[in-house]
Amino acid sequence: MIYQTYQPRAASQIPQGSPLSQFVEFLWYWEGDDLPKSRSCLLPIGSMELVIDLHEDKIPLFELYTQAQCGTTKGARVCGVHSKGFLIDKDQNCSVIGAHFKPGKSAAFFAIPAGELHNQIISLEELWSGSATELRDRLRSKPTIEARFLTLEQFLLSVMQPLDPYSVVDFALHTFERSPTALVSTVTDQIGFSTRHFNQIFRDRVGLTPKLYCRVRRLQHVLRLLKGKELIDWMDIAFTCGYFDQAHLIHDFRTFANCTPTEYVAKRGFHPCHVELSN
Repeated sequence: MIYQTYQPRAASQIPQGSPLSQFVEFLWYWEGDDLPKSRSCLLPIGSMELVIDLHEDKIPLFELYTQAQCGTTKGARVCGVHSKGFLIDKDQNCSVIGAHFKPGKSAAFFAIPAGELHNQIISLEELWSGSATELRDRLRSKPTIEARFLTLEQFLLSVMQPLDPYSVVDFALHTFERSPTALVSTVTDQIGFSTRHFNQIFRDRVGLTPKLYCRVRRLQHVLRLLKGKELIDWMDIAFTCGYFDQAHLIHDFRTFANCTPTEYVAKRGFHPCHVELSN
């Protein structure tokens, strides 16, 4: 199995001079041959993801709790910001490339408000029309992973639109990142917006309400602390990540991951956000 990531180039390294790194955390590529067929639950990450399957062009969608198939998308698809896990099938042979957008930054690439894609996975052609097929064909024609990364980077640069760098949403995101236990009221008090108005503009840009976003990011903090650990002090993890008590930590795992913390540890995959399910 191959898993690689790619950091977008700095402004000085690209002709346009406008760095993709302002909006994209990283690009990634995953490839495998003769892998065991499996199904995974992907946990919420708090941002949108562009995913392009270079091997299959018809991807099944599943209902989280029953695991029954509930539709399909094309190979090139957009995963909106989720507040619950979603299921993917892993085939024996796979080749997938993607872009991990920074929270609130997908608006540079998609005109639709992020909140309309909450808990949704849709075909990229619904947002980019024929450009989605063109991009997938270009990527499939490249002989190396490095060439695919550069192709995806260049394509994203070509469709990228400028965003207001001083928006109140960016201020809020920076505040929440700097202090994971910061209250939403702390932000609204500083910017002078009503809670209702701020919730709406934040959801339009990020995909979740501020409170829900903070809960998802707090869970992500937990997953980072758990990485590689077998012996775990759950009480310490809960307090370190800002939970009132261990019961609140368990509640968030059940809400976002459909499992308990101990079940997550037993079933976690190679990536902290993957929970491997029984066939």
